[in-house]
Amino acid sequence: MKIAIAADHAGFPLKEEVRTFIAKLGHEVHDLGAYNTEPSDYADFAVLVGKELMAGTAERGILICGSGVGVCIAANKMPGVRASMCHDTYSAHQGVEHDQMNVLVLGARIIGSALAFECVETYLKAEFIAKEERFVRRLNKVKAIEKQYMPAASGTSFGS
Repeated sequence: MKIAIAADHAGFPLKEEVRTFIAKLGHEVHDLGAYNTEPSDYADFAVLVGKELMAGTAERGILICGSGVGVCIAANKMPGVRASMCHDTYSAHQGVEHDQMNVLVLGARIIGSALAFECVETYLKAEFIAKEERFVRRLNKVKAIEKQYMPAASGTSFGS
């Protein structure tokens, strides 16, 4: 699977560990920065991951900042991006299975690397349960909200 990963300065050290871990799992990783701990803006990295998803050059994304909150908010402003902060394995797989989450968000100052690895692995193994009518119905309602409030998104079809 092609994974786009990015983090701001606060998330950089954890991103480096997670990036290596994902590659060891056999996935293709596209590292979009930051590349050091010099102060940077989380929103810039959320946009980079979102653009990869929108262009179809990544199947899933991972974003990391200090708390996870900033990149989560920014990423969800982009059409078709369904980002959620998950600091437990249940949310990491359930978000994909029930809600077709396509960006896992981690807070580097909140979660340690061992738990981050478990969340990432669980997230990457999970698949949307498209045969479950209630999940499809709910996802379609989310997509309808997006189309209503993000008119440019009406032509967006990735992650369907």
